[in-house]
Amino acid sequence: MKTIEEINAIKEKMQKVLNTRESQGENDIRIVVGMATCGIAAGARPVLNAFVEEAARRNLKNVKVTQSGCLGMCKYEPMAQVYVPGKEVITYVRLNEEMARKIIAEHIVNGNVVAGYTLDLE
Repeated sequence: MKTIEEINAIKEKMQKVLNTRESQGENDIRIVVGMATCGIAAGARPVLNAFVEEAARRNLKNVKVTQSGCLGMCKYEPMAQVYVPGKEVITYVRLNEEMARKIIAEHIVNGNVVAGYTLDLE
């Protein structure tokens, strides 16, 4: 059986995760992870979880992590799109958990797109 302190710690941790997934305000940054069957089969669920956990760990209240269906380019899965108000949408491809954490650190926190992870059709 858990103590009340342990239960409260779990509640606080889960509240941070929930806040990261809730609806967004007009100035919030959104990270949308493709979670159609192609994305899930390619490993999108751990990527989604890494984004959520890292944003919660850093207490990024203006960052919301959500999921969508197919993003339309199955061969590049797992994929995520980053929406920063007033800036061009950035699409990251072939992601893993470590890459998701780096995107939070470099793009979300420091404002630098991680060019090596982006979609380049040329």
